[in-house]
Amino acid sequence: MNKFTKVALIAFAFALFLAPVAAFAQDAQTAGAATAAGAAGGSALLKNLISIGAGLAVIGAGLGIGRIGASAVESMARQPEVAGNIQSAMILSAALVEGAAMFALIICLLGYFVG
Repeated sequence: MNKFTKVALIAFAFALFLAPVAAFAQDAQTAGAATAAGAAGGSALLKNLISIGAGLAVIGAGLGIGRIGASAVESMARQPEVAGNIQSAMILSAALVEGAAMFALIICLLGYFVG
C-alpha cells in the first residue's frame, strides 16, 4: 500500500467516524433546546453526511485534475511538437472537472443550509 492510499484511508476514517462525534456534543443549554425542537439528531446526521459528500466531491476533483495534468505532461514529454494542443485540451478538461466539482459543492451547501 503506497503512501497516498494510507493518507486517503486515514482521512476517510476520520471524516466518517470521528468528525460526527464532535457534532453531537452538546452543552447543557443546547441539549434542552434540541430535545424541545424534536428531530435535531437526524438533522445533525444528515448535515454530517452532506459534509462528507462535499469532501468526497473535492477529493474526486483533485484526483481528476491531478491525473489530467500528469497525463498531459507525460504526453508533452513524448511529443513536444504538439504541446500547445495538449495544453489547450488539458486546460479545457480541468475546467470541466472543476465545474462539475463546483456543482456538487453547491448542491451540498444547499442541502446543508436549506435542508
